[in-house]
Amino acid sequence: MLQRSTLKFLKDLRQNNNKPWFDDNKTHYQQAKEDFESLTQQLIDGLAKMDPAMEALKVKDCVFRIYKDVRFSKDKIPYKTNMGASFAKGGKKSPYAGFYFQVEPGGNSFVAGGLWMPEAPMLKKIRQEIDYNFEEFQGIVGQKDFIRVFGKVNGDSLKTVPQGYHEDNPAIAYIKLKSLVVTAGFTDEETIQPTLVREILKKFAVMQPFINFLNHAQEE
Repeated sequence: MLQRSTLKFLKDLRQNNNKPWFDDNKTHYQQAKEDFESLTQQLIDGLAKMDPAMEALKVKDCVFRIYKDVRFSKDKIPYKTNMGASFAKGGKKSPYAGFYFQVEPGGNSFVAGGLWMPEAPMLKKIRQEIDYNFEEFQGIVGQKDFIRVFGKVNGDSLKTVPQGYHEDNPAIAYIKLKSLVVTAGFTDEETIQPTLVREILKKFAVMQPFINFLNHAQEE
């Protein structure tokens, strides 16, 4: 679970997103950061039981910085109003498909998983894997629990059919996707319950065959 104080810090930060306020509340930030890192370690421990490749992960490999890089952005707000962690073989900068959790007050906390805007060579492999093994893929994303928890696979879609494929391909809706991601939300109240880690890991477990399929495609 997360502490109420962590959500309060993020709510207050949303209203006071500037360096003087952040500097004055550095102690509160450190407390929130430690709270989120503790949750992250618990998720690593849980994932390691599902996938031994996760055993090597450290908290620092997974947690994203709260500081925004505003050098090339029109949005000069200096801090993120959420805390997030990515769990994949090799850490948050890994090209592999993985799991993600983000806490953000206002009912914006969620788990997610898959691949966000992979590089062209990787996306080509995934499209090919879906095309060659569509029955297997369909069985994963069409599974009852998968649909109940995540609904469907999301991602921006190409307006035209990728080269080498045809519109009548039964897998074309997935082949046209530029990202393959699933998500499930949490209310603020759910994030401060003692059952939070268990609930996140349950959703990760439902997601795992989807993640495994995407990573198998990369390793071919």
